[in-house]
Amino acid sequence: MRVVLKLGTSVLTAGTDRLHRPRLVDLIRGLAAVREAGHEAVLVSSGAVLAGWETLGFPPRDRTVAEKQVLAAVGQSRLMHTYAQLADLYGMNVAQVLLTADDFRNRTRYLNARTTLEGCLSRGVLPIINENDAVAVEQIKVGDNDTLSAFVANLVEADLLVILTDAPGLYTADPRLDPHATLIPEVARVTPEIWALAGGAGSHRGTGGMHTKIQAAEIATRAGTPVVIAPGDAPDALSRVVAGEALGTRFHASGSRLEARKRWILAEITTGRVHLDDGAAQAVRERGGSLLPAGIHRVDGTFGRGQTISLLAPDGSEVGRGLSRYASVDLARIAGHHSREIEGLLGFTYGPEAVHRDDLIRL
Repeated sequence: MRVVLKLGTSVLTAGTDRLHRPRLVDLIRGLAAVREAGHEAVLVSSGAVLAGWETLGFPPRDRTVAEKQVLAAVGQSRLMHTYAQLADLYGMNVAQVLLTADDFRNRTRYLNARTTLEGCLSRGVLPIINENDAVAVEQIKVGDNDTLSAFVANLVEADLLVILTDAPGLYTADPRLDPHATLIPEVARVTPEIWALAGGAGSHRGTGGMHTKIQAAEIATRAGTPVVIAPGDAPDALSRVVAGEALGTRFHASGSRLEARKRWILAEITTGRVHLDDGAAQAVRERGGSLLPAGIHRVDGTFGRGQTISLLAPDGSEVGRGLSRYASVDLARIAGHHSREIEGLLGFTYGPEAVHRDDLIRL
């Protein structure tokens, strides 16, 4: 089994304002046990910004992007040094991999990242992944490590994504406010009702909360990877989840494992949207057929040929994602026209489809 483990800042600090070394020892011990049981593991870790804040003596914070980048630059090396020291106790080698959204958006960079991670796993090296906060700006940010972990699970075709957090799992209501709230042990599918349980943001130490964890679960389960949200302070949490114990909340995969090309399309951040008429939306939703220019009502955003776009029904719901065969400016010119008119309108053609069915995922 190939497992992706995501650790949030609240887990790494055990509720304090600094990295909690005893907690880190327990987590690394758990990873070592899973590997000794014959499984492969990838770690997605938050904590660089807080580690930088701790290293610099907890200076007053202004919460600007520039400050966050400085703290991340200082803290990332401290975080990795700590991980490397602890992993060495269990005979594990570690590798640092820093990613941004562009590494999922660009096909070449996506494949390069996958090759690197596959190489680490084949050599028994534990990859430790974080967003490259020291250089990432809004345009190239994934945004939070819950979402990043789902993208990584798709990237490495994981069999399981485990998100350890400071909450025992997903509840029927906020347990801090409702004493009658109960844990939801299993979620068959992420529905609007599940989203309604997400609540607000997490603690001041992290950037997420249950909302981003449900978002991660939706991304991963759509691609065929089950997800477990479990308490990070539970003894041997990772080993117990991997062994199949009912700990936390398990989100079941909503479909079969996607082929590698379509897995990348699903993981990639969309760069534009096309609005479809009823007929085209029905063809995509029910049959997974190719999208022809005639079925496009409007094109939003700027994107190039081969980039991933969202396909929207007239009611605004997303019915699919796919690789556009035409750049946004060209697709806007041929929208609503028959395929035989493409060459006359553009002076060239990349084929009759705006999105071919082989490059399209139904949602």
